[in-house]
Amino acid sequence: MSVYAEERRADRAADAEQRRVDQAAADARRVEREKAADERAARLNQQRRTERAQAREGRARARAKRRAARGEALTAGNVYRKGTLALVTASALGSLPAQVLHFVGISPMLLPLPLAIEGAAWVMAAGVAYADERHLPAWVRWFLRLLVLAAAGFAASINYTYGTHLPGLTDTDGQAAGIGLAAVTLLGPVLFEIRQWVTTLSADTNSPEERARRRHERKRRRQHRSIAQLADRFVSAAPFGQLDFEEAFAHAWEIETGTGTPGMTPRLHQRAARSAAALTRAQSAVTAPRRGWSIGGLFRRRPIEHTPATPNQDQSSETYVNRSTADLEVSAPAPITPPPAPAELEAAPAVSLVKSTDRVPAGVVAAESTRPRRATGRVPGAARSSRPVRTADQLLIEARSATADWTDGELTAEGIRKAVRTSPAKARVLRDTLRAEREQSAGTGEAAA
Repeated sequence: MSVYAEERRADRAADAEQRRVDQAAADARRVEREKAADERAARLNQQRRTERAQAREGRARARAKRRAARGEALTAGNVYRKGTLALVTASALGSLPAQVLHFVGISPMLLPLPLAIEGAAWVMAAGVAYADERHLPAWVRWFLRLLVLAAAGFAASINYTYGTHLPGLTDTDGQAAGIGLAAVTLLGPVLFEIRQWVTTLSADTNSPEERARRRHERKRRRQHRSIAQLADRFVSAAPFGQLDFEEAFAHAWEIETGTGTPGMTPRLHQRAARSAAALTRAQSAVTAPRRGWSIGGLFRRRPIEHTPATPNQDQSSETYVNRSTADLEVSAPAPITPPPAPAELEAAPAVSLVKSTDRVPAGVVAAESTRPRRATGRVPGAARSSRPVRTADQLLIEARSATADWTDGELTAEGIRKAVRTSPAKARVLRDTLRAEREQSAGTGEAAA
């Protein structure tokens, strides 16, 4: 009995344990299902949030794109282009009906004429745009523009005539209608041509360096026309692509100016040589000792002022430099920075047009020579000596003595001017005075006789 009871208790305990295990497993499964459901719901919520965010971003991008499109559409260039096309269309719609009514009123057979006239104007205007696109010669574009002007002008005259003869209008209204139709007819082609011109000018996408290069090329050709023409001849004479223009320009510059340095000319070379010589003399004067100079030392240290005792003895240092550098036109320019002055400089030979047999220092010549100094070039007015001014009585006395043995035929103003060396006006006064004196002396002699 006791065994059976124990077995029943064991069985009930086992059943209870099994139920607890089953309940725990069921709870675990329920927890797993709830967890999975929660995760799935969370994923769905995240997905929905992502989709809503993407939708909002898409709508924002669409709005930004529409704003950008509106901004691009409302730019000055687009407004100008589209507005011009709208005005051109309005011009065509305003001018074509008047032409059609005018020609059809004459005869229905003339219906194609307004279409041909208006079409010719617009086709030629499109031809100008095509010529600009293809970079055709300028005369082609101007020829097409003349055709556009001729067709539009003829259409404007037709519309003006039609507008002034509209029935039921006063003279003022008819005049206004004719002018308005003519202006509308010309407005379309003119606006289209201006639009094409502005578009062509704004289409220049070259870099600033390229534009600067073109400006430099134009300036060089304008300022050095002969050299650029010679360079073009070199390029055209050489095989195609064998000679570069820059190399040809360098050769042409050397041929024209005698120097291979760009920008240097013989005149500039002489100026550079004179400047260098003057700077050398100034440095020598500053660095030379100020005491104990002798005539010989002065002669050795100032070779440029050493001049021969000839009519050209006052030849300046500038003339000497010009003559000494006349044969150096092909060489490079003299350096501006002078070399340091040596302690003793040998006397440079002076160049003179008159052959001299004796050379003495300038100081000695100035002290011993009795010959007056003579200028080698044109003497300025301030350095010229003033000539004595003779009075009228002195001139008359000289003229009397010079023409005492002249006949009346030889007594002319030109002869008197050469004899007494005076002006033509004073010579004429002297001639009249001398003739009057001769006539008076002749009359007195006849009265005495």
